Amino acid sequence: MRWLRKNLVVLAGLVTLAYLLLPNVIVTVFSFNKPKGRFNYEWQEFSLDAWKNPCGVADMCGSLSLSLQIAVWATIGATVLGTMIAFALVRYRFRARGAVNSLIFLPMAMPEVVMAASLLTLFLNMGAQLGFWTILIAHIMFCLSFVVTAVKARVMSMDPRLEQAAQDLYAGPVQTFLRVTLPIAAPGIAAGALLAFALSFDDFIITNFNAGSTVTFPMFVWGSAQRGTPVQINVIGTAMFLVAVVCVLAGMMVGRRKKKTAN
Repeated sequence: MRWLRKNLVVLAGLVTLAYLLLPNVIVTVFSFNKPKGRFNYEWQEFSLDAWKNPCGVADMCGSLSLSLQIAVWATIGATVLGTMIAFALVRYRFRARGAVNSLIFLPMAMPEVVMAASLLTLFLNMGAQLGFWTILIAHIMFCLSFVVTAVKARVMSMDPRLEQAAQDLYAGPVQTFLRVTLPIAAPGIAAGALLAFALSFDDFIITNFNAGSTVTFPMFVWGSAQRGTPVQINVIGTAMFLVAVVCVLAGMMVGRRKKKTAN
């Protein structure tokens, strides 16, 4: 009982982590399955066919490429705009600053279906043709709040005396920003960018309302589930999970090296 009390928090954390990773494990296992029917829901036999030909399903890799393009451009747009908004909200005083701070959180608290219907109404009233550009605009709009929140938290913790010291050493505004401000704010900007990319790539509800005839990867997966679930979907999901794990491990290694160098 003493051992259990001492390690209760660790055990609870491990159980929670296992619970969260269980769907990823199932997706990975079934990426090596060879189903006899259209649905990949029951284990039949081990096979590498899906891994050898991940684009064997028509239009799947095309929808994946489209989702990646939209996610990249939405991340760039939301990160640039969100960073500027975060600096403006923290560093400057202007009218309606409190109202803007409150409105920033509305897209995060609002149900996605409400935002999706509102954006669709806006695009239809403007006479815009639904497709790639409407999806991109919608993704930038709902990712913006998450970027602002992440960057704003980092900017609020920055010590303004560091920038003042750079100016005392005859650094110009641009040089101060590039050499001092941007490196300090970089972790918050990177966190907001990664969050925006994940949200954009994974979004289905807002995309489905504003896509028209354009099909992204989440929409392809949803449509495939109605007719049959190709094993290649599990392959793509497993590959994405492995890439995310590699990125996290690489970030941890870089952080440890920096700490060792600083010490």
